[in-house]
Amino acid sequence: MNAGPEAVAVNRRIREQLHTAVVGDVLDALGRRHQFLPPAIRPLDPELVLVGRAMPVLVADVFGPQARPFGALTAALDALGPDDVYVARGARTPCAGWGEILTAVAQRNGASGAVIDGYHRDTKLVLDRGFPIFSRGAYGQDAGMRSSVQDFGVAIEIGAVRIAPGDLVIGDRDGVVIVPTDIEGEVIERALEKVATESLVLKDIENGMTATEAFEQYGVL
Repeated sequence: MNAGPEAVAVNRRIREQLHTAVVGDVLDALGRRHQFLPPAIRPLDPELVLVGRAMPVLVADVFGPQARPFGALTAALDALGPDDVYVARGARTPCAGWGEILTAVAQRNGASGAVIDGYHRDTKLVLDRGFPIFSRGAYGQDAGMRSSVQDFGVAIEIGAVRIAPGDLVIGDRDGVVIVPTDIEGEVIERALEKVATESLVLKDIENGMTATEAFEQYGVL
């Protein structure tokens, strides 16, 4: 994806003013009730926020040495560009789908982060790079003889969530939410409005308003 000045400004606004919970609330209200990735997918560093465009990656199980170890992994990494998020549907065999060298390539290419439906390794080295990574946890087992990238830049599914190329990916300590491109503008606008309303609710509650009164007046909790 090409992260032009407008996209950079939108991403900054999302990063500074929104969070996954409020975005998820808006998606629910629009009838998109299955946009959060499974709760086991967590940030390595909860202080880092991820905002970018999905570059989906399809990973499959393999069993033993391969003629082409890791499959199309290097091509997928080299295809990453500014604002991209490497979003991998992992193989079922437990192994590490991300590590330090992959992080270095993604950072060099200007990518925004990575989301792995599986495991990572090189944890300390990855953390030292300050690059937003979400995974199911740390596990040092190598992927070379256990999984293979089959394709990338194609639609995938993780849990109940469909992720298409270019979808907005937002991740923080509460999880990862996917915003489809067809409703992205409306979602961001409504989420900003909801954040502003929640600020009013908090102020009124701190000034003595009951929870029942607040909900009756504002319709948010």
